[in-house]
Amino acid sequence: MTAVINSHIALDDDGVAWIEGTGTKVKEVVLDKLAYGWSPEEMHRQHPHLPLAKIHAALAYYYDHQDELDAEMERDYEDVEAMRRSAGESPFVRRMRAAGRLP
Repeated sequence: MTAVINSHIALDDDGVAWIEGTGTKVKEVVLDKLAYGWSPEEMHRQHPHLPLAKIHAALAYYYDHQDELDAEMERDYEDVEAMRRSAGESPFVRRMRAAGRLP
């Protein structure tokens, strides 16, 4: 890690925000909130290795850098979609289509 933002969030050499000492990116906590609507307490129940204070710090960091992190998550999504398109249909899906189980 190259820069410490506060006692719970650190930026790596690429500028990616991590929850210090956990191996968890800030955007992973944010995605739990956005995808599932989880409260910090629920996130802690689902990920007990993340202390509640660090979850709150991650969310605070997100709200302080929301436009930047939203753009990063959108780029990640677009990259995954491009990889999915370039990979084509999986053998499993082809078999299911051939068996008439998928349209």
